[in-house]
Amino acid sequence: MVTRNLSECLKTVKWRPSAILGVESSCDETAAAVLDANGLVLSNIVSSQVKLHEQYGGVVPELASRMHLSALPLLLADFREELAQAKTIAVTRGPGLVGSLLVGLSVAQGLSVRTGIPVFGVNHLEGHLLSPLLSVDPPAFPFVALLVSGGHTQ
Repeated sequence: MVTRNLSECLKTVKWRPSAILGVESSCDETAAAVLDANGLVLSNIVSSQVKLHEQYGGVVPELASRMHLSALPLLLADFREELAQAKTIAVTRGPGLVGSLLVGLSVAQGLSVRTGIPVFGVNHLEGHLLSPLLSVDPPAFPFVALLVSGGHTQ
């Protein structure tokens, strides 16, 4: 079961900094990454669907979902060693294309069941907004940000 947020996840496990697997499949790119306990990127792979959707003049949701279904197992297989270090799984839970999100959520939940490690859902827009916190010199709160992301610009 995907918990709604990180604080709920932390209540269910004895939390300590650890490696984390991130899975992203909200629209037309499939991505997976493993970060160590210090936020260092161990692996990061993105599979783009731009060429496929170009011929249609935009993203075709059903094709995007099918491509995620094909790409995610291959991406994860590419970094099996780093994946073994992950103690938590973060997965995009929305907003995004429903079918595409479902693929990412299903893969993350399947990995969670198989490995016994917790999985939590991340809001796609909050992920963009808070990504500067992963930088070498992260901004201090409060900070101002402009969030521009596809059809759900805030």
